[in-house]
Amino acid sequence: MPDSGENQPEASAPLGFDRAMALRFNRFAGGFWTGESARLAWRLTAALAGCLVLKLLVDVATNHWNRWFFDALERRDAWAAASAVGAFGGLFLCVAAVGVGIVLSRERLQVRWREWCTARLLDGWLSNQRFYRLTAADSPMQNPEYRISDDVRMATEPLTDFAIGLFTAVLAAATFAGILWSVGGSLNVSLGGYALTIPAFMVLGAIAYGTVMSALIPVVGRRLSGAAAAKNEAEARFRFEMIRLRENAEGVIMARGETDARRRLGSTYSDLVRTWMAVVRQHGNVTWVMNANGALVPVVPLVLCAPKYLSGDLTLGEVMQLASAFAQVQVAISWLVDNYRGIAEWFASARRVVELEESYQAIDASTAAGQSQVVRGDSPGDDIRLEGLQLTDQTGRVVMDSADVTIRHGSKVWLGGDAGAGKSVLVRAIAGLWGWGAGSILTPAGRSLNILSSTPFLPSGSLRETLTYPQPPNGETAEDLRAALNACGLERLTERLDDVARWDQALSASERQRLAFARLFVQRPDIVILEDALSPFDEASQGLMLDALFAACPHATILLVGARPPAPERFQRHLYLQKSSEGENVLVETGPAARPALAAVS
Repeated sequence: MPDSGENQPEASAPLGFDRAMALRFNRFAGGFWTGESARLAWRLTAALAGCLVLKLLVDVATNHWNRWFFDALERRDAWAAASAVGAFGGLFLCVAAVGVGIVLSRERLQVRWREWCTARLLDGWLSNQRFYRLTAADSPMQNPEYRISDDVRMATEPLTDFAIGLFTAVLAAATFAGILWSVGGSLNVSLGGYALTIPAFMVLGAIAYGTVMSALIPVVGRRLSGAAAAKNEAEARFRFEMIRLRENAEGVIMARGETDARRRLGSTYSDLVRTWMAVVRQHGNVTWVMNANGALVPVVPLVLCAPKYLSGDLTLGEVMQLASAFAQVQVAISWLVDNYRGIAEWFASARRVVELEESYQAIDASTAAGQSQVVRGDSPGDDIRLEGLQLTDQTGRVVMDSADVTIRHGSKVWLGGDAGAGKSVLVRAIAGLWGWGAGSILTPAGRSLNILSSTPFLPSGSLRETLTYPQPPNGETAEDLRAALNACGLERLTERLDDVARWDQALSASERQRLAFARLFVQRPDIVILEDALSPFDEASQGLMLDALFAACPHATILLVGARPPAPERFQRHLYLQKSSEGENVLVETGPAARPALAAVS
């Protein structure tokens, strides 16, 4: 399995965070709150915010309950302790109800936001043939399908959780800092015979502790974002290799390539393991700080409160209340510590989403620059006109020299040529997939065009849907569909119109091509271009297939591109791409002689 552009390693993602990239993601994904979806987005956001405020009120009530209960225990007041336990039942129900509200509103917001972002990326990917152009470009976008399916999820779902945590943390910090101030009061200490009063010592202690921890985490985990981005890309490459092997299983087996396939998959997975280990090392670095923080947060407030408790200035209930409030304040101050690993991995996915979205504009600009000298438009009649058409590659090398050709409506034309003369490039230019060069391509407006290659696309679904693709079945009778199958030698499929299968795998190469021809017979396009479409057949079958096509589409313009047909007299014109004396590929007429009704090649 030779490597393709889609499977080449991506440039290493920059290490650390990029504020500009984060802002670009915000401009892209933030459209959920500003466009047509704004009403839904803000309704879900308001519901989530309301549930979070309710949760804060419940947390405050829980904090006061701690003081009530532990003071009762310290006084050995059984009635007060029992009353506190009884009140906890109502508090418990409130906690459960608010938790359910948060889960429902959060997950609905995540699903709808991801749906919006995915739809926008899919629309951009499928518009203007970008899904083809991104692959055909010199520097193709790596694994766009993985970015759309997985990176969008990993860039939106965690961000919602981060926003919830930050919103809750800020509210909690403001609320519980007040408790630290009012309950903790000031601390009187004696240093060298001097009495020193530290006002709001619990608030200052919480701020100092949280600041130290928050400053440590970006230093320790500065490389985590880049490692996560490399890991995501390695995951995409490994998945692509396995899908590619499955799709080409027959060819690999015929070439006895199983051993090589295993070697390549092993090498790709080794790269994945290497990138994962880099993430693991970074996780280890970050975990030093996170675990230390988790161990210290319950202890630090007790140490700070110990002097006042031992002196009798604080009750046990007040100490427990202060410890709980200290932990809540740390949730806000140490928010970066607790979420740094997730933020780094989110940033890696957000970068890949932004890169894909920005590649749409880049490929459009590149294509527009390459096509600036090629005019595409409507033909004044029903003819196909190539006027002064010169085709080049992306570097400017001439692929086909200037040609002036008019192919009249309803004519049957064969176009041959030397290997590498530019036949496929000309077909792609007519289809709108190749725009580098000069001159103009004029096609009749309102006329249907169907290009059939030697490897046609057969979608999954029922046989009926395959025969009408890309349109859904719409009024075609079973008799018409069966007649098309019979005309193409697929009698055995006539009773399977409603069977659902992977027809690109269930049929042989010859049968797949016959099914594609049957689709032509059903749809009867005005213009048919056959690009090497007869190659899967033997000579006798080629003639039969051409006769069936001419009978099914008697008034269609048919251009056969590729090997010389089995019966050249079937075609009114023979065109040939060959080297001129100057070494350029030129289009010439080779016979039969052009008829008066047909325009000659200039």
